[in-house]
Amino acid sequence: MENKLNIAFFGSSIVSAYWNGAATYYRGIVKALHKMGHDVTFYEPDIFERQEHRDIDDPDWCNVIVYKKDKLSLRGLLRKAQEESDVIIKASGVGAYDDFLESEVAKMKSKKNLIIFWDVDAPATLDRIENDENDPFRDLIPKYDFVLTYGGGQPVIDAYEKNGAKKCIPIYNALDTDTHFSVDPESKFEGSLAFLGNRLPDREKRVEEFFIKPAKELPDHKFLIGGSGWGDKKMSDNVDYLGHVYTKDHNAFNCTPMAVLNISRDSMAKYGFSPATRIFEAAGAGACIITDYWKGISTFFEPDEEIIVVKSGEEVKKVISELTPERAKKIGEAAYKKVLEKHTYEHRAALLESVISRKLYGEAKSLD
Repeated sequence: MENKLNIAFFGSSIVSAYWNGAATYYRGIVKALHKMGHDVTFYEPDIFERQEHRDIDDPDWCNVIVYKKDKLSLRGLLRKAQEESDVIIKASGVGAYDDFLESEVAKMKSKKNLIIFWDVDAPATLDRIENDENDPFRDLIPKYDFVLTYGGGQPVIDAYEKNGAKKCIPIYNALDTDTHFSVDPESKFEGSLAFLGNRLPDREKRVEEFFIKPAKELPDHKFLIGGSGWGDKKMSDNVDYLGHVYTKDHNAFNCTPMAVLNISRDSMAKYGFSPATRIFEAAGAGACIITDYWKGISTFFEPDEEIIVVKSGEEVKKVISELTPERAKKIGEAAYKKVLEKHTYEHRAALLESVISRKLYGEAKSLD
């Protein structure tokens, strides 16, 4: 693309993954856009102790502006974004002044720019507006040029367009090859099965079913769980709780155990077509991935060959009891090959660039 884009991105955080699962997603997309020659300024609020728990320093592939929880300062940054940017993106779940940002960005549309709402939790957003006809975001949806989503496939596209979206396009999670790759195993992550995810209300019951229950019934196997919030959760003695696992340790976490487990949140499983970031991280490290079932898995990985799909804790128990290191290695290698071929952030950023260029400049590029 010959036209260099200046992109303003209002999101939760790109420098900290602390209580912020979208960080890896943002980094992958923004880094790939930078490699294509575009400039991105990422605006994030100083909240939830994220700045105290940074995973990275300010990167050279993105201008990061951290702002205090102050609406007056935020108004100034919005004016700056409008003056300087070709594309202005408001992500869902910023965590501070979300309603205000959604409304203000919707007002910033001009003939020379694009305004985009990027939903990193579309199932939750859609459930919210379906259950509340007075939700202010309902009236804002048609004002955005695009709604981009972290996942959801056709069910989410249909739901958003039913609610007035001009165009809804999923930009799926992917692999950041610069950040996630195979490394040497580390003894602290040794075990039969490892799960990484924060404790959230719409995931906890599934964690009990797919992780805690099988661990209890397989006392001779070692299980590991990482993520914030699980410290007071009752688990069997063969489970090691690791607490928050920083991004720099994710590769070893994925490479060391025989298999890693993906457990979807209820809302993501409901809509399907919503592979978690951690699936691609794990595949990039050559891990053998076991995932709970959700519609659309085969769009990304071939079940039984590139990923193992389970529908209950009992099936997890059976898989772990029968899985050999040889089969785990074969599945991990197949998943790694697939992500390099089809699911890197370069693939996702190329789609995004094509979407933007068609709208801004009328360039006829393929969306494949």
